Amino acid sequence: MYKVVLLMLVIAMNGCTPRPPADAPPNTASSPTDPQVKIDDATSSKLDEILALRTGWPAGQAAGRTRALIAQQFLGTPYVANRLIGSQHTPEQLVIDFRGLDCFTYIDYVEALSQADTRAGFVRRLIRTRYVNGEVSFQQRKHFFTDWAQRPAAVAKDITAQLSPHAVTLNKNLNEKADGSRYLPGLDNLRRSVTYIPSDHVDAKVLAQLRTGDYIGIYTNLPGLDVTHTGIFVMTDGGPVLRNASSRKENMRVVDSPFMDYVLATPGILVLRPL
Repeated sequence: MYKVVLLMLVIAMNGCTPRPPADAPPNTASSPTDPQVKIDDATSSKLDEILALRTGWPAGQAAGRTRALIAQQFLGTPYVANRLIGSQHTPEQLVIDFRGLDCFTYIDYVEALSQADTRAGFVRRLIRTRYVNGEVSFQQRKHFFTDWAQRPAAVAKDITAQLSPHAVTLNKNLNEKADGSRYLPGLDNLRRSVTYIPSDHVDAKVLAQLRTGDYIGIYTNLPGLDVTHTGIFVMTDGGPVLRNASSRKENMRVVDSPFMDYVLATPGILVLRPL
């Protein structure tokens, strides 16, 4: 979520950022302005199934619980990289395809479904979630995790700094590689302050403040990037997990990863709380 126009960064652990151009998957939306969005049969069936499930959930159910239950419906879905269509030279398409997910499209769909009761509502919310001011274009796509909190219309609040006194804030030039070239040609570089909690400070106090349904970004020290992976925090009966579309060789699907085990093997985390 056309032609590959850049060399992909190989990240052995995650491999899921930024949102790069990709070859077009079949049966995606024909036009962002077409109210009759074309969706493949498998996605159509899954979408109707999730919308039907939503009608049976309690009206007063916590929003985080709703997100967790929606995210649960995708467990086992294959991981497929680079799901979105659009680049410097290729018109953006509104992709809606549940047959394979990367870590960004996974959370896109979960967030949009958490705010929608109908197909039309889902499409509207997906556009709002994925694009700045609902403009379906490559330039206005929210390519970076922190875009969700820092570009309009925001869908989440960055609460990372308030979770720990050990949070670190750095200025980054998003999209600019160490050699000065761009991860995404045709996209302007974006100067931004990025705050994360180093993994050795993700302790019991931080964990106690996280809520089911929070969106988690895995911070990276690499220039030009804010995170290398994303997922959803869920407190289960067996303990906290990162529900995520995993590109790890042993997974290659949507899985629940033990949260602390996962985080302690990374540089740290960013936390966005849905609005």
